[in-house]
Amino acid sequence: MTAESTDSWAGWYRDRLGAEAITILSGGQQVRTSIRGVEYEGTEFATLEPVGAGAVLSSCVMEWDMPMPVSTEGAVQRATLNCLLALGERASGDPLGRAELSLTLRCGGAAYESGIAGGGFEEALGRIRRQLPTDTELGGRPLVGA
Repeated sequence: MTAESTDSWAGWYRDRLGAEAITILSGGQQVRTSIRGVEYEGTEFATLEPVGAGAVLSSCVMEWDMPMPVSTEGAVQRATLNCLLALGERASGDPLGRAELSLTLRCGGAAYESGIAGGGFEEALGRIRRQLPTDTELGGRPLVGA
């Protein structure tokens, strides 16, 4: 057993074939999930690729909630980070399709939104951090590879 920890979050995957409950795992610089029996892995949510044989993720939506500790004047409270990732159509041979990530932090009766971020998870989370009151910080360890 290593000192490295793995986080997991329950969520949903939807495409033109329907919806499926999924579990997203993050740890060791990688994000992983299984969709319809195919394992996917990547360095960020938007770069998940099939491990072995399987279809690339295209024209789909993934959503999940992450508990997020928030510290205000030294007092820690639980908040929820709602995550929505939309992956556009992916042309044959393209390394990636269009990815739109939207995060919403719900904390203390308020909602802080990243808007649609074409970049990575940390960029979207940074947009939320800039909206928080000056005495408020997101807690917990960084989501490396998310």
